[in-house]
Amino acid sequence: MPYVVTDLCSGCRYTECVTVCPVECFHVDERMTYIDPDNCIDCGGCAPICPVGAIQADFLLPADKQAWIGINRERAALTPVLTQRLPPLPGAPALPQGAGGGG
Repeated sequence: MPYVVTDLCSGCRYTECVTVCPVECFHVDERMTYIDPDNCIDCGGCAPICPVGAIQADFLLPADKQAWIGINRERAALTPVLTQRLPPLPGAPALPQGAGGGG
């Protein structure tokens, strides 16, 4: 049961999640990150570090977020692997002091 990046990442693209991932399952485009479900080892390390709560286990996704399972699979196949932290996108919501940046 892989983890999934949802629309909560769109427009902010905090990438602290990549720094805790033991495998290279994150992919990135100009607006957000995605998880390749075939490479995700279901460790869950990325979910709690995401400051916007964009990452969830696929089996915990509410009905209105289920489409993100397929979106992650499709976008991961088309986008480059992300192996290091990137700066958040311009206009990303400000994080509280000391919150870091995540998925």
